[in-house]
Amino acid sequence: MHVPGETPAQAPHARAHPGPGLPVARSAGVCTVAECSRADSGLTSQPGQRRAGPVCTRGCPRTYPQPRLAYPHPRSPGLAMDPECSQLLPALCAALADPRQPVADDTCLEKLLDWFKTVTEAGSSLLLLEGSPCLVELLCQVPRAPGLSPGVLAFSLRLAGLLAAQEDCFQYLQQGQLLPGLFGEAGPLGGAAWTAPTVRSGWIQGLRAMAQHPSALRFLDDFGALDTVFSLQGDSSLFVASAAGQLLAHVLALCMGGPAGAQPGLQARDWPACAQRIVGHIEEALCSAAAPRVTQALHVLSTTFGRCHGPWGQVLWERLSPPVARLLEKDPVLAAHALVDLLLSVARSPALSSDSGLWETLAQTLGHLSPTQAGPLALGVLKLQDCPQALRTQAFDVLLQPLACVLKAAAEAPGPPGLPAAPAEDSAVVDVLLSSRSACVGLLCQTLAHLELLLPTPQRPSPWPQAALLGAAVTVLQFCRGSAVPASGVGSRLCVTLAGCVRVQRAALDFLGALSQDTGPRELLPRVFAVLLDYLASPDSSPTVLRKAFQATLRWLLSSPQPPGSCDLDPHTQRFLGELLPVLQKRLCSPCWEVRDSGLEFLAQVTRSWAGQAGFRDALLASEVPELAEQLLQDPESYVRASAVTAVGLLSGRGLHAARGSPERPGGPQKSLLLDLLHVLSTDSEGFPRRAAMQVFTEWLRDGHAEVAADPERFVARVLQAASQDLDWEVRAQGLELARVFLAQMLGQPGPDCPYAVAPPAAPAPGRLAQALRALCRVRLFEFAFRALFDCDRAVAQKSCDLLLFLRDRAAPCDGPQGMGGGPDAASAEATLQRWRAGEQGQPLGPLEPEAAVAVLRALDLEGLRGALAESSDHVERSPQSLLQDMLATVGVLGDHEADCY
Repeated sequence: MHVPGETPAQAPHARAHPGPGLPVARSAGVCTVAECSRADSGLTSQPGQRRAGPVCTRGCPRTYPQPRLAYPHPRSPGLAMDPECSQLLPALCAALADPRQPVADDTCLEKLLDWFKTVTEAGSSLLLLEGSPCLVELLCQVPRAPGLSPGVLAFSLRLAGLLAAQEDCFQYLQQGQLLPGLFGEAGPLGGAAWTAPTVRSGWIQGLRAMAQHPSALRFLDDFGALDTVFSLQGDSSLFVASAAGQLLAHVLALCMGGPAGAQPGLQARDWPACAQRIVGHIEEALCSAAAPRVTQALHVLSTTFGRCHGPWGQVLWERLSPPVARLLEKDPVLAAHALVDLLLSVARSPALSSDSGLWETLAQTLGHLSPTQAGPLALGVLKLQDCPQALRTQAFDVLLQPLACVLKAAAEAPGPPGLPAAPAEDSAVVDVLLSSRSACVGLLCQTLAHLELLLPTPQRPSPWPQAALLGAAVTVLQFCRGSAVPASGVGSRLCVTLAGCVRVQRAALDFLGALSQDTGPRELLPRVFAVLLDYLASPDSSPTVLRKAFQATLRWLLSSPQPPGSCDLDPHTQRFLGELLPVLQKRLCSPCWEVRDSGLEFLAQVTRSWAGQAGFRDALLASEVPELAEQLLQDPESYVRASAVTAVGLLSGRGLHAARGSPERPGGPQKSLLLDLLHVLSTDSEGFPRRAAMQVFTEWLRDGHAEVAADPERFVARVLQAASQDLDWEVRAQGLELARVFLAQMLGQPGPDCPYAVAPPAAPAPGRLAQALRALCRVRLFEFAFRALFDCDRAVAQKSCDLLLFLRDRAAPCDGPQGMGGGPDAASAEATLQRWRAGEQGQPLGPLEPEAAVAVLRALDLEGLRGALAESSDHVERSPQSLLQDMLATVGVLGDHEADCY
């Protein structure tokens, strides 16, 4: 890394080996940096000055010194490349350099570049070039090949930068003048290919990869690359413009890093040359009247301060803070969002946390920006660790001002304490609220979202004005519903502006739900419940707003306080519940499927949490909600059917299902819900309801549901039979989960991967194991698991492998009934499994005795199969050798016809 005061390393005067394919760049009598004591003093680094090449004071052409290098044999351990790939690479490089060849698409080139990055990270780039001279030849030919595709040219530029990231390899390439031919004016800069954004982006990315050491930084300055990067900041392609800014920030952060503990100087000569030019360019841009140029400069600085936290960062801020502060003198402030990002990036730097001038600039900025622009800055200030209390107070007031205006506009009397005093009618906040519908909606949505983000953080201001914020959220929702009573002209305008605004309704309901984690005064609960019920019952509420209302209602119900010493509901909550259930009944009958789905999800969630509350049970059973939920099992929309299966399964599991006598005999035997859900699992045309049914069945088996406990073996057998024929892999995987629960119950111990097992369970007693194995055979669990072992979906096969390994380990210490020798049944089963492995899935396994099942289980190489399944399914296809072969196949070059050019 180039740090202040550092001079280029002096190379030996011995003649270095130029390497194969590289011309000798220096001859007798040619000056180099190491041989000319005055060479550096003749270099200029004035911003905007562009040079074709560096010269010394005597006018000698300058070359970069080449250190003495010992080139090992290409098969040196430092070369991280397979021999097979080394043999394929020359033909591929020749194809890439040939404009007539239809090279593979950009995806293959990106993969190839990723592979080279892996190779260079594992070893020396210089050794890679010495072992693969075809790469050097490719880089030599690319600038001179007319008609080369932009993708190949961009790939070559990025590859060159990747290789030159190591300084010895940089010197090696620079000796042959390859880098100026790629990145200088002799390269794509002056050609027609430069019009392609892909080439410009590749040129920048190549420089970015290269800029890792002092020699590369000098190269950027000496060959005019910085001037080109400056111009590309305003490129028509957003990707190119962003990459140019990122490159400048990377170079500046690299130059500003310096060694640990360095004490930077304040004189210009202490700064690296390229850093001086970038800083000068940024200073000039900050003084510009063009907002795009100011934005570009601020983005570069934001990224730089995000990476550089050393003492040089403080020096950089001291130099650039005056022009940054002068931006606040303009009205309106140019590039306000970029300015906010920069100030927050600087404030997060530990080296600047004690800078009082920075806090003053932040305070001034909060006062100069518009309310919409100041909101993100206020939120960022409140999240800072070492922020002064006065600035925190100012930032919190900025966030609260819009809600204070809303409260004042809706109430004659002062609102709840905690919000700042409402501003005068001509304040900036009121101006935004009244200027246009889009401005008003944007400011309120931003304010509510920022406060919601701040709510769970440890930096949340204290005291937190919970009552005032609850009142403000409710008031905003009332304005949107048209139920607020305006108290001024501002309130009347807000009634018109916010009427039916879905964006504000969603934001306010989200914020209201978030406030439930700190309920505040209990006397506010009726008002909260009233506005939620109003939205749930209103025919004007859109499906998305209703969904948000159900979510907020659930959060407030689950957080509502309980009377001391009681397990029943709070009176306010019980009263609200009595009013809510009739509304829920109405929503379950809605013609809109999204509304029915939201109602069922709410029912399932509240049942899961409140099934033990007597008040909830009585209110629910007295309503028609359970019956309506069961009717929705026949809904025409699959999402609704899936939600109905989940809700009905929970209700039934908690004893809250509807009384289901037949229409002919109302008082007769109850119709079985199990049969209905089995019908869903076997016949539903969509996967979502079938997955939900499997999850319900698994939960029923785990919890001992009454219909399951009556005959668990019959239940498991019927469910596994239906799941084995399902085409949805998630249904089959859930079938294995049900099998795991059943196996654990039969063995009387936790199943595999049980999160509550503190130690591996001991092997069951021989008698219990034999009984369990007979039960597993009766329900045909072995056939289901063996078939899943060869499932085309890897996740199913992995789950089956884990299940069978668990079972085999428990059965290992015991031979089972009559010694379990296996016999002809085991041989037949193994033959069937071999056909299944080969893809012939049609033949059933047939009934298995425990002896044969255990014999087959022990004969399988489950460990090997698990290892194979753990590998990515495309690990072979993704190998570098396969990639090179595929790219060569595209151009019709096969591996055994490679040209022996080297």
